Amino acid sequence: SKRSSHFASIMQCTYALSRACCAKFLLAPLLQYLDVIDARKASRLLRRHHNHAKSNSSSLYVHWPYCEKRCTYCNFNKYVSQNVDHTGMMECLIREFTTIVELAGISQVTSVFFGGGTPSLMRPADIERLLGVVSSLSPDPGLEVTLECNPTPAARQTLRDFKRAGVSRVSVGIQCLQDEELSRLGRTHTSKDALRCVEEAECLFPGRVSVDVLYGRPGQDLQQWLRELELVLTLDTAHVSLYELTLERGTRLFKDVQAGSQSMPCRETISQMYLAAVEALKSRGLLRYEASNFAREDHECRHNIGYWKGDQYLGIGPGSHSRLDVNGQREARIQTLEPGPWLHEVKSKGHGTRLVRALTTLQRLEEMLVMGLRTSRGITNEDWFVVSQGTSLKDTFEGSSQTQRLLDAGLILLDTSALRPTEEGLNVADSLSCALLPLLAEMESATAV
Repeated sequence: SKRSSHFASIMQCTYALSRACCAKFLLAPLLQYLDVIDARKASRLLRRHHNHAKSNSSSLYVHWPYCEKRCTYCNFNKYVSQNVDHTGMMECLIREFTTIVELAGISQVTSVFFGGGTPSLMRPADIERLLGVVSSLSPDPGLEVTLECNPTPAARQTLRDFKRAGVSRVSVGIQCLQDEELSRLGRTHTSKDALRCVEEAECLFPGRVSVDVLYGRPGQDLQQWLRELELVLTLDTAHVSLYELTLERGTRLFKDVQAGSQSMPCRETISQMYLAAVEALKSRGLLRYEASNFAREDHECRHNIGYWKGDQYLGIGPGSHSRLDVNGQREARIQTLEPGPWLHEVKSKGHGTRLVRALTTLQRLEEMLVMGLRTSRGITNEDWFVVSQGTSLKDTFEGSSQTQRLLDAGLILLDTSALRPTEEGLNVADSLSCALLPLLAEMESATAV
């Protein structure tokens, strides 16, 4: 069904979902519901969205689709090429950015994230050139500009140049600190390379370095994971992202597991790995602010928080996703996947947008619920009220048997300010949204009647 298809797309795009609103759209429902919310809260909402109308802000995601080599587990939109047209790619990234900024009326960029692919293969001068264009919409001198980096010797040697280009934060994809496993995963670095890269990054970007680590890898057991986790913690970075390795159809790893040449840990062991990591990271002051992300206080990734809150974001580059407000309507936009056709389309019409789909209120609330329940912050009543056009969280969820079961189990908290998961709830975050999503369809049906 269309609804189940949309839900599947939400779950697949955990880092690419958003929400934002315009004052004109909100004014009528806010005034209509003044008698059910206190005047101070209504005034705050009106002021907040009046400011939004004056400053239509968005984060920016830049997708660099090229890699040196395809990892055995990866099914991301990436391409291995020895003949990358760096100049042509950058010209088209800049042109696509300026075209869509004008289309959506974006007046401020709040953060920038270079992802991929392997964006550390980009030329630092090209990043500097793009950020020069973006700077006209980002008056904040402390703008968060994150670059994903593979910890190869070549990448380590260019970190200083990336800093000069305007990068302020680095996410290092160490993935694993066992050389044999790195080789099986198809990575192009060694554990020694990873350690040296993180050390150099910390010197250049103190307190602004994150590391990505995979768990649940082929042949891995709990004790191996605990030993490796201790080594990760000795890096003393202020941010860590933990990702369970999932089997994706079409990858070499998937074929190996299907053929029996490699085996994955059982579900119980993977759960134990995650819970052990949560406790170990917490003991070092790295708190879980999203199901897969841990940071010391004030070191969270602001760019990703924008996704999870449902803020507007613009994606440029092959295969990138956006959530933009165009003419008062929230749109989901996807750019052409392949670099060649994308380059041609940008050159011919200014952008490579392949798909534009208007999101219904129900779809936006589904996205907000799925993303919000993966965060310690949860979903605020103010945000929900705005997108639902005047319905509170308690109106939506209170009194249902599904909600009551989650409350009784100590998995969620629901009050007049927010709906959020407890620490126990974050351990099963996706199950929470699966339990509560049907209530949104019921709400829509009741409204239609």
